[in-house]
Amino acid sequence: MPASLSEPRVGVWLIGARGSVATTVIAGCAAVTAGLHAPTGMVTETDLFADCGLPALPSLVFGGHDTVDCPLPKRAEALVAGGVLPHGLPSAITAELEAADREIRPGGPAPGDTREPTELVDAFATDIRDFVRRCGLARAVVVNVASTEPTPVGLAAREHAPTETASRERDHAAAASVAPARGGTALPPSSLYAAAALRAGCPYVNFTPSTGLHHPALASLAESSGLPYAGRDGKTGQTLLRSVLGPMFAQRALAVRAWSGTNLLGGGDGAALADPAAAAAKNAGKERVLADTLGTAPEGETHIDDVPVLGDWKTAWDHIAFDGFLGTRMILQTTWQGCDSALAAPLILDLARLAARAHEAGLTGPLTELGFYFKDPAGEGPAALAEQYAALAGFAGRLRGRSGEVR
Repeated sequence: MPASLSEPRVGVWLIGARGSVATTVIAGCAAVTAGLHAPTGMVTETDLFADCGLPALPSLVFGGHDTVDCPLPKRAEALVAGGVLPHGLPSAITAELEAADREIRPGGPAPGDTREPTELVDAFATDIRDFVRRCGLARAVVVNVASTEPTPVGLAAREHAPTETASRERDHAAAASVAPARGGTALPPSSLYAAAALRAGCPYVNFTPSTGLHHPALASLAESSGLPYAGRDGKTGQTLLRSVLGPMFAQRALAVRAWSGTNLLGGGDGAALADPAAAAAKNAGKERVLADTLGTAPEGETHIDDVPVLGDWKTAWDHIAFDGFLGTRMILQTTWQGCDSALAAPLILDLARLAARAHEAGLTGPLTELGFYFKDPAGEGPAALAEQYAALAGFAGRLRGRSGEVR
């Protein structure tokens, strides 16, 4: 159904706009809007969010940054061949794919790029502001769906340091600076894009494990921006299941002795996570969910293997060793097989709509109630899925009752 002429249009600016996930987001929104497919997997299309004032799907306008130049219609056809998108869909929504493709700008930094970090942030922010102005948008939300990057050297220890130490790091970080971080380590691309989003006056959502706004050099900028933000690392498969099973063991007083896992995946994500440093960034969120729901970190590790032939499909296997009454040793094994892009796309549409509505309502800072969607949520909140869903329901109630003002 086309958007009403009087309905404000809302931009969704995707970092990694020509990747599998972003293409599925854009194609999926067009397909649902045209009535070609149901909004399966979109929580914002359930009764929970009725009358909450969320932007309608037809009002969403897509653009973004990417470092590759494969046109979206061609990317969509490749996803059809891989079984991600339905046959015939790209030809049915060619106009929408081409319109979004026209709004994609070159990302960076590219190899050999000599621009300073401040120049890159300014350039990215200008692209976003031009998008808002050119398309006549009421606002835009920036969503990072790019490939996972390694955590900057030295940052992982600070992120997991005791609260007092972490606070001291933040207090001494350069406020709104995007200059190289301490120790000569430059801000990673995800943090440059995050800084650009805030500089452009846009809410920011990090759907990846990459650093983004988690960098201490951006803490003051995030706090002073007066903008809502959410993240990090979308919870789509293995960790979604862990956030349900972990509380089950804890609530039934069953002692988990070890929890090991393996991920097999291909595509761009598999290639990126073949880098041990990138895989470590990805696994940090998975491990956090277990520690938070079980009360302690069990033995065992999660391994990620790149299997290119799998393409956008992945298999996740968990082996859980636990003790029952009288020390009886038992095992639970789970296998999750799914399409990464199809799992992620409806959640990204949810998050873009929720962040846009929060911005309209004047909310600022971390949207902790959106922890339901993430492995490593911004702010403090529960880790168990049922508790996270209750918090999300509370957020829906606040949105529903306030007609654009949610404080």
